[in-house]
Amino acid sequence: MEIVIHGSKMKITDAMHDYIEEKLGKLEKYLENSENVRVNVMVKVKNHEQTVEITIPLKTFILRSEETKDSFYAAVDKTIDKLERQIRKNKTKLMSKQLKANYDFNLSSIEAEKTAEKKIVKRKKIEVKPMNEEEAILQMELLGHEFYMYKDADTDSFAVVYKRKDENYGIIETE
Repeated sequence: MEIVIHGSKMKITDAMHDYIEEKLGKLEKYLENSENVRVNVMVKVKNHEQTVEITIPLKTFILRSEETKDSFYAAVDKTIDKLERQIRKNKTKLMSKQLKANYDFNLSSIEAEKTAEKKIVKRKKIEVKPMNEEEAILQMELLGHEFYMYKDADTDSFAVVYKRKDENYGIIETE
């Protein structure tokens, strides 16, 4: 596994680098051809809190987890645990016939979790109206939703505006 670690507003020490490598080693058993996998780790500091974001881009999936804690080591532990839980939780989906040929996981080492299979319980059709970003944010807020899909009036493409954890907004645009 190739591990690329970046620090935002901080220097990554050798001890921090070693700790991240040791903890990421826990995930190697789940990855096929782990020597070809590149793991991106971003460590950020804001006030007294440490945020650790780990992204693992694979052929067909992107695994991502982010945690903020008072301690760097606690944030790393929690982030790795979340990634492992994501893999375990989605084992049956990852092994489905449609995906089997393309997955990057060695799922034989995972015991099936005893969680109920998630399914689609509601389907909704919406009218996607042309509007600008500000109108989409206003509409999302009026509906009390965490995201809102709209057609951008300027580019004539579909986009989704969403509320971020930091209470700001993000936009996902289609090409």
